[in-house]
Amino acid sequence: MPTKKQKRGAFLAGAAGTALAINYVRKPGEAAEFEYKIGTNVPMNDPRNVNIVLMSKRLLEQTGGKFKLTLYPNNQLGGDTAMFTQLRSGALEFFTISGGILSSVVPVCDIQGVPFAFKSIPNVYQAMDGDLGAYLRKQILAKGIQPMPHMLDNGFRQVTNSVRPVKTVDDLKGLKIRTPPGKLWVDLFKTLGASVIGMNFSELYTALQTHVVDGQENPYIIEEIGRLYEVQKYLSITNHMWDGFWVIANQDKWNALGGQLQEIVTKNMIVYAHDQRRDNDLLNESLSDKLQRQGMVFNKADVSTFKAKLSAEKFYDRWKETFGAEAWGYLEKYTGKLG
Repeated sequence: MPTKKQKRGAFLAGAAGTALAINYVRKPGEAAEFEYKIGTNVPMNDPRNVNIVLMSKRLLEQTGGKFKLTLYPNNQLGGDTAMFTQLRSGALEFFTISGGILSSVVPVCDIQGVPFAFKSIPNVYQAMDGDLGAYLRKQILAKGIQPMPHMLDNGFRQVTNSVRPVKTVDDLKGLKIRTPPGKLWVDLFKTLGASVIGMNFSELYTALQTHVVDGQENPYIIEEIGRLYEVQKYLSITNHMWDGFWVIANQDKWNALGGQLQEIVTKNMIVYAHDQRRDNDLLNESLSDKLQRQGMVFNKADVSTFKAKLSAEKFYDRWKETFGAEAWGYLEKYTGKLG
């Protein structure tokens, strides 16, 4: 039985090879009936993209060449908000989107990121593959967007900055922290005392490099593939919120596939989600040591001070009212009482 380290090595070795599949071209006269695009905001070696390429090959084979899915990684089609606009207009057929960005149209999708809610990654999957996820998919569908059955994993988020270690909540005071533009993220870090600047990930590296912002918060995997260790010194382990991605489709383009192709795509999207989760988990587990060897200084934050601040500022009460009793009830079914 291979160790996790061996599995991780095999994943990295395979990433370069599978990346070549993005250039797969049908022979003349064999054009697919449906040629759809999928956009992501991460580089080619991210598990999201590596597994999309593998899924795309399976889809082409299993549909007898009728359905071709072409990947556009690393913001090639624009930042998150631009790709989301393209998807809603039909210019882009599929997109992997964070709940924080999706919440601009489906506000309750922010609920996946309620801080200090989930106890572990398995606890997240219980909720998002269970009743909470089913409730959210209904809300997404109601906005004319087709969600795939299972979410992708991005991991728990950590705080980094170039000024000082964040040991307690007081160390956030005055720091210019970038967050995604979702309302929950912005409210969370404002409540914790930081100066918050919302921006898309495509703008982040330059903003850190030029000190437009002091820091940001993301899972280990994003610190690595985004090379944020080059422009950030301190990483404070907070595990303050879980982050995952929905795979969504333009509703009209999804309907155009018809039942048989939809069934094949759906089955492959489920396999894709579980493969991506496994690879993402293996990669995140390996990166703590690597990031420190690349110069980042790690510390474990006292998250009890964060939780106390949120409770004192009625953060959870405020967001329970925002999301509504039904959605909050589904969340607490898996997390226990919050606040």
